[in-house]
Amino acid sequence: MKTKLTLTIEASVIERARHYARQQGRSLSDIVENYLLVITRDGPKSGKDIAPITKSLKGSFKAPAGFDYKKDLTKGLSDKYL
Repeated sequence: MKTKLTLTIEASVIERARHYARQQGRSLSDIVENYLLVITRDGPKSGKDIAPITKSLKGSFKAPAGFDYKKDLTKGLSDKYL
């Protein structure tokens, strides 16, 4: 059963959302409904939840023994910005 819902949203946001919906070939109502479905599907999320795409990458990279990511990160950032 479909029910109407009234939302108060900034006009510029609504216009951008309508434009996005048109580009996707979907209605704004459909996008909002699907968004609400996704965020309420499994209840509240903890900060430790990992996105499915990230989970699929787990284990795809094997670091060499003794690899110090902090050292490499520091060197990379130093090379880039200094």
